[in-house]
Amino acid sequence: MGFRAALQGFGMTSFIALLSILAWSQAESPKTTTRPPEEGRKQEAEPVIEDWSYRFQATVVLQGRGAMESPYAGPNSFSANRENATSITSTLFLGRRLWNNAAIYFDPEISGGTGLSSTLGIAGAPNGETTRVGTTSPRAYIARLYFEQSIDLGGDYEKVVPDQNQLGGRQCKERLTFTLGKMSSGDIFDDNTYSHDPRTQFMNWSLMTNGAWDYPADARGYTYGIAAQLVLKEWAFRYGIFAMPEEANGFTFDRTLAHAHGQSLEVEYDYSLFERPGRVRLMGYLNNAHMGDYREAIANAPTAPDITSAREYRIKFGVTLNAEQKITDDLGAFTRVGWNDGRTETFAFTEIDQSFQAGLSLQGSLWQRPEDTVAVAVVVNGISKDHRDYLAAGGLGFILGDGRLTYGPETILEFYYQARPAKSLFVSLDYQFVDNPGYNRDRGPVSIFGLRVHVEF
Repeated sequence: MGFRAALQGFGMTSFIALLSILAWSQAESPKTTTRPPEEGRKQEAEPVIEDWSYRFQATVVLQGRGAMESPYAGPNSFSANRENATSITSTLFLGRRLWNNAAIYFDPEISGGTGLSSTLGIAGAPNGETTRVGTTSPRAYIARLYFEQSIDLGGDYEKVVPDQNQLGGRQCKERLTFTLGKMSSGDIFDDNTYSHDPRTQFMNWSLMTNGAWDYPADARGYTYGIAAQLVLKEWAFRYGIFAMPEEANGFTFDRTLAHAHGQSLEVEYDYSLFERPGRVRLMGYLNNAHMGDYREAIANAPTAPDITSAREYRIKFGVTLNAEQKITDDLGAFTRVGWNDGRTETFAFTEIDQSFQAGLSLQGSLWQRPEDTVAVAVVVNGISKDHRDYLAAGGLGFILGDGRLTYGPETILEFYYQARPAKSLFVSLDYQFVDNPGYNRDRGPVSIFGLRVHVEF
């Protein structure tokens, strides 16, 4: 076992070294692009119009922690013992412009590794790059394959910076956009400048999106659906309807779409405060799925309730608030608040029924490192009375289940420093403190340390 562990560690070190070399050697290379024939010659400031887009990312996350207090444990408990875990993801982002304002995007992805304690026992899991798949061997799959069409509504145009799943060019500031295919519902909803991407920002699940949003997805975080976005000068309106899995944390989607789907409606308002941009998003969501009811499960078996015994097509609904504000050129603040009714089982994301988060993100200009970022955030997660009674009676969700419960809010503090030693290389040190893991005052607290290496080009 010692030799095998050493060999695995050597392999991981070699992989990280390879990513670093690729990033350091990445230079500005000409892309296959076309320019508007006359405008491009008149003004160099005019955007380059990309017909094809080829981009790549790879992320390695290593996390470790010491032992924690644990007088008892259940099947889904966070382990009491010291441990470490590693995850790897790599994604190829391909885009092709079809005609004016229309494109298709295709993202094949490979992921492997696991989270601490097999991603069990903490509702706000510490590594957003791990899913509930539970496999250590790298697997290839299609993350996204979708079509996007925008309709100009008139007015001024703005530059579109080339990025992952974003062809460089320009777009009308006021537009209507339709997206159809396989995607993450988080691609469309609950965005936040400072807290949305676990590959370059906060890594905790309940910081990469609102934990109380049981967003439609399979076990890897993707779904099929259609979304529409109306973007105006200061306002934006978004609506989407997406497929739900057949069972909680499942891979197969329920084809009875009339009874199984997730809907989200979001309103966004962009404003300026003391000449600094800010943004507020209010979202309501409604999920229909073959879900179990906590109260009914307890009534069926008071001492050992099983949520699967109380499944039928039901509705879960919730609301989220998401705000961000730029304070200085380098400092930004954000907050999210979320709530759902908490009557039915968590089906797609994680076992959080109420969530509050707030944080700050600072660029490194003060210490002559403007490409670096230091950030800190706190999250307080909770669950409904029905949910906590179910866990206290010995019930299991697909993430939590200590066999009993002395309830307390799950409180998480996360801090990270991200350095950018080369254009395509990001290296982050991360620390997370989790109090009452799994909402249980009898367990923890626990400190989690992480190293993240991210390459993109």
